[in-house]
Amino acid sequence: MSETPGKTTVGVCDSQPLTAAGVRAVLGNSADLECAWTVSSLDEAVRMARLHAPRVVLADKALGISGLFHWIVNLRSTADTAVVVWGSSMTEAEALHFIQAGARGVLRKVAPPETLLACVRAASQGSTWMEDVIFRSAPRIVRQSHSDLTPRESQVLALVEQGLTNGEIARELGIRPGTVKIHLKHLYEKTGMRGRYHLALAGLRNKGLLTMTA
Repeated sequence: MSETPGKTTVGVCDSQPLTAAGVRAVLGNSADLECAWTVSSLDEAVRMARLHAPRVVLADKALGISGLFHWIVNLRSTADTAVVVWGSSMTEAEALHFIQAGARGVLRKVAPPETLLACVRAASQGSTWMEDVIFRSAPRIVRQSHSDLTPRESQVLALVEQGLTNGEIARELGIRPGTVKIHLKHLYEKTGMRGRYHLALAGLRNKGLLTMTA
């Protein structure tokens, strides 16, 4: 499919044909976006992305979380295409892991059309975008700046942002897992975050690597 001048092309990979048709219609009604193709499998999406190279691919979480993580990494290594993941449901952990895997956008299927369009537009421009309602209590304020953190706490925070587990952080820094838990407790107290997902999310936002919108 040839790209219409002035429009950003979007590929749609969804398990439900009717949903894909609805997305095509929503994109078609916008002034700056158009649907390049729709497919129902990740393998077919990779093939189409290599052939037609849309700026964005919208992928359905229902196609398989584990396979989707690997698919995002594979697609980003072979095509200059931004990935947006959406699903009927989305947990905090899933959303953060998709972002850490390289997805440029995460949102729910119940989001209104204008939210979908905002996410796709942000992803097409190289931003990383997330619908903040996915998080039960989205972090907005960090009580203390990173300058208040000790060097070790800053190291632990950086590794949490990368998605490492406590055991992996311990091995990376040469410390005990119990010591990692102590550093995390101090980080929660200093930042006001209630868990590692919010801690990682706040860190990414503070660095300007993630935009969130309701």
